[in-house]
Amino acid sequence: MLFLIVDDHAVLRKGLSALLKQAKPDSVVLEASEGAQGLELARLHPNLDVVFLDLKMPGLGGVPAIEAFGAQHPDLPLIVLSSSEDPHDVRRVISAGALGYIPKSANANTLVAALEMVLQGQIYLPPLLLNEQHVVASAVEAVPARGARRLLTERQIEVLALIARGLSNKEIARALGLSEKTVKVHVGGLFKALDVANRMQATNEARKLGIKLEG
Repeated sequence: MLFLIVDDHAVLRKGLSALLKQAKPDSVVLEASEGAQGLELARLHPNLDVVFLDLKMPGLGGVPAIEAFGAQHPDLPLIVLSSSEDPHDVRRVISAGALGYIPKSANANTLVAALEMVLQGQIYLPPLLLNEQHVVASAVEAVPARGARRLLTERQIEVLALIARGLSNKEIARALGLSEKTVKVHVGGLFKALDVANRMQATNEARKLGIKLEG
């Protein structure tokens, strides 16, 4: 998997990078110290799986950065990291298009769990904010606003297109330059996102949603 961390604190970037590599041993992690640099890296690496973005940093940051990523890379899942636990900030972030909000006080297990949810097409909200009904409502309303393609990441769509051609996980891994284990993660994620149980159902449901699988 390919991740991008955009944060102006080098220590946080290195710590998160190490955690991601531990959780996803086959992953590669790119780093940027500010929003504009992160956008350029995303442009140069269109196969990114997830972006982790600091909410408050010099230059391009916060909601403008989220919106910029959304405009240039509408299918790229984005998770916000922040020292703020203000429900107002969470609501703004989710409404702007982020799929997750992780307080920097969260532990490693929470961060990994949030990542898994986002990879499966779900929205992650910190537990302490789930009682804030207006925040939850914003998250629910944000999902359909992103359109059908936001159910799946670009990588999941690539995997699904190869599934539609009848390729096995091993063949998909070879075609995309991934490990077979990583392909299994993507297959499981897209099954959950589409609410299906097998490959045929997945391709049929994707086509119903207007997701183009043929080149």
